[in-house]
Amino acid sequence: MPFDYKKEYKEFYMPKNKPSIVTIPSMNFIAVRGHGDPNAEDGEYKQAIGLLYSIAFTIKMSKKSNHQIDGYFDYVVPPLEGFWWQDGIEGIDYSHKEKFEWISVIRLPDFVTQADFGWAVDEAAQKKKTDFSAVEFLAYAEGLCVQCMHIGPYDEEPATVALMHEYMEQQGYALDINEQRLHHEIYLSDARKVAPEKLKTIIRHPIKRK
Repeated sequence: MPFDYKKEYKEFYMPKNKPSIVTIPSMNFIAVRGHGDPNAEDGEYKQAIGLLYSIAFTIKMSKKSNHQIDGYFDYVVPPLEGFWWQDGIEGIDYSHKEKFEWISVIRLPDFVTQADFGWAVDEAAQKKKTDFSAVEFLAYAEGLCVQCMHIGPYDEEPATVALMHEYMEQQGYALDINEQRLHHEIYLSDARKVAPEKLKTIIRHPIKRK
């Protein structure tokens, strides 16, 4: 059976739909940065998703290539994630999605080195005749966070965030969102196939002790 990060690390990928405190270790990601409304047809966000998955599956299928990655094991490609912010705005203003800044990411297995990543980018560019220069290898240490499973439309996330912040305060923590520590979402549902009221999204915010 392929290694499934969601099942093996349930505390990171399968939280309950009530807030909890968690410490997230450093992880490596395939990343693409951009801005604008994620729902825009042919917008930057949808193009970024295509780039991410191309690299993710190039690495996953490297076992069938002439580039054998040291320590490779078969695995399920982890879920799509995103870091979000809006310049000059505290929190998120869902009424102005055109002002979104984002880093869209997919987690990399720990055995993938920067050299392996570089090979995958070159391999995908050659096979797909596509420019992958926007794709980067991102190491991110998230640390102490409050998180919660949000079930429902993305536009209803503020209600879940309010519960998270209330819980955080009760437990003696303060919000610690800044330029390095960002609003984080992990998408467990495919929005193209799942009804909005059934979407499952992990919301994670960085915190610190008061």
